[in-house]
Amino acid sequence: MLLNIKNLHVAINGKEILKGFNLQVNKGEIHAIMGPNGTGKSTLAAAITGREGYEITEGEIIYKGQVINDWTPDKRANEGVFLSFQYPVEIPGVSMTNFMRTALNAKREYLGLPQMKAGEFLKLMEQKKKLVEITAKLTNRSVNEGFSGGEKKKNEIFQMAMLEPTLAILDETDSGLDIDALKVVAKGVNELKSDENAFVVITHYQRLLDYIVPDFVHVMYGGKIVKSGGKGLALELEEQGYEWVKEQFGEE
Repeated sequence: MLLNIKNLHVAINGKEILKGFNLQVNKGEIHAIMGPNGTGKSTLAAAITGREGYEITEGEIIYKGQVINDWTPDKRANEGVFLSFQYPVEIPGVSMTNFMRTALNAKREYLGLPQMKAGEFLKLMEQKKKLVEITAKLTNRSVNEGFSGGEKKKNEIFQMAMLEPTLAILDETDSGLDIDALKVVAKGVNELKSDENAFVVITHYQRLLDYIVPDFVHVMYGGKIVKSGGKGLALELEEQGYEWVKEQFGEE
């Protein structure tokens, strides 16, 4: 098992957000997590990736057989955990090329591998750019600076393609995307999926799942998973709305 989350409780500034969350993810799987706003979906992503300010008060996050509750964000990243942000930040003055080469070589150093030579890196970059249909015009600019919402999300998938994570968490990657950008992001995910990695796709809407077909769909409410199923569960949610969830499982 790649990821095993057991009875996870997470608090922010003393307020409990996750309240006994459980999830098991194996390699080769895509899990979609859906739920109304404010139910803890982004808190889950932050807890898995070790974001500061999110306190685990109970439970365990087990990754590759090891409890990672106390791992730093950079150790998690170097071990193959990747987060695509809902709102990617801008990094003025740092070109995408330099940013990616530094990130990639930092991971290689952690793994005991030699630094990637410039020519080899540029060849890899060209290969991955084609995958997500990203242009040199974007990669030559500072990270996300002046990018549209769609360009930022494409850039996130490009970074994922370069780093080749074992566990990729997409936190509402479809937020604010038009249909063309959505298709490009989904294509990148589908082409990167393999028997050696897994994806946790956090989304508010069913439309992303028209292009990224999940193996499992989980409905999150009140800080935990209240219902799981296949792709049909997402369609059921789309048809009945989240009021159905509130009626079935009570107000938070």
